Amino acid sequence: MSAGTYAPRPGAAPLGRMIAAQTALETRMLLRNGEQLLLTVIIPTLLLVLFSAVDIVDTGSGESVDFLTPGILALAVMSTAFTGQAIATGFERRYGVLKRLAASPLPRWGLMTAKTLAVLVTEVLQVVLLTVIAFALGWSPHGNPFAVLLLLVLGTAAFSGLGLLMAGTLKAEATLAAANLVFLLLLVGGGVIVPLDKFPGAVQSVLGLLPIAALSDGLRDVLQHGAAMPWGDLAILAVWTVLGLGAAARFFRWE
Repeated sequence: MSAGTYAPRPGAAPLGRMIAAQTALETRMLLRNGEQLLLTVIIPTLLLVLFSAVDIVDTGSGESVDFLTPGILALAVMSTAFTGQAIATGFERRYGVLKRLAASPLPRWGLMTAKTLAVLVTEVLQVVLLTVIAFALGWSPHGNPFAVLLLLVLGTAAFSGLGLLMAGTLKAEATLAAANLVFLLLLVGGGVIVPLDKFPGAVQSVLGLLPIAALSDGLRDVLQHGAAMPWGDLAILAVWTVLGLGAAARFFRWE
């Protein structure tokens, strides 16, 4: 029997189709997971509505929603790209899912690409939802949309690298605890809801170097104050991106 009699011809699908299929699968798993949904959608939405409607934190002059929305957008990026991805990938590694996927025709870099694309798809849904809610609360944004996009992309890359680094080096249970702890600490001390100028001067300098603070402040400078391009915050995010992705590529363990 000649090889040409088989239909369809056996073999791996084209690389682009494999990545697209894996991206769709990763996106569905992200959106179906109850804990992920809590982190990525419900908590940011509740925080935006609560702190915009109730004068709990002094956000300075102007409407509270104008200060809070950029920080909540940054929190949404962190919740998906860092916390959610770290926890999901950590347990996939524990249960041997990553090991089996690594033996498939989809290359390892293709799997990481699919995970990143799934994060971006989820973030688009988050941003749309939070933007609609913010407009309903009276938000009036300003600034350059390209600068906002660049900040969100760099923030996603930075948090993805850190999330994959954590998932690829710690045990799944340790990743679960550490990722949630970091989420809570950065929510409080990352300039998301509480302005950084409420902290002591020395603490402000340290907190300002965190990726969540750089993303929050950068988005706030553009959307609230109309800044053209927050180069300082972009530089901080770029450094975290290089460090996070570089360390993840070097130390990530598939088993």
